[in-house]
Amino acid sequence: MLSTFQQIDSSFSGVLEVVRDDLSTVKTGRAKPDLVANILIPVQSYGSILKLLELANILAPDSQTLLISPWDKNVIEDISRGISKSELNLNPVIDGETVRISIPTLTQERRIELTKMVDKKVEAGKILLREERQKIKKEIDSEKGGAGVSEDDIFKAIEELDKKTKEWELKIDDLGKAKKAELLAV
Repeated sequence: MLSTFQQIDSSFSGVLEVVRDDLSTVKTGRAKPDLVANILIPVQSYGSILKLLELANILAPDSQTLLISPWDKNVIEDISRGISKSELNLNPVIDGETVRISIPTLTQERRIELTKMVDKKVEAGKILLREERQKIKKEIDSEKGGAGVSEDDIFKAIEELDKKTKEWELKIDDLGKAKKAELLAV
């Protein structure tokens, strides 16, 4: 049973990281390196697809600009093309040996749309959390009738699982609230 309790926190923290990464892709109208860090860039000269953070240094010199300095200057066109094709609707501009991205300020209408997107991402995270809960519950149920495992032990384990699930759902909600507050801040 003890390994199950350790598994709960491990599984649920993995779900929280997935939600955090997913929410980081939502544009807030402010330039942040993590906005573009995980964009997949097909690099023709390498014959592979890499995340932008594996190819370049990403800086935000001000709240409206991102500067991307590739370590290998030969991939600058690939980076620009990859950012253009991403779902973020950004327009990169090659400026010498760097790629410059201007982040447009958000309209109130767009902010409201993005808060709805955040709600959907938070709900998807909760669904993922509940799926993890179901997996762990099956493991707990499979221990019924095992040596040294009473029905009280099973009941307490499921009770603890439910308690932990609620705690982690609140953490996901908090991530969503923080992201919405960031979006709505003018």
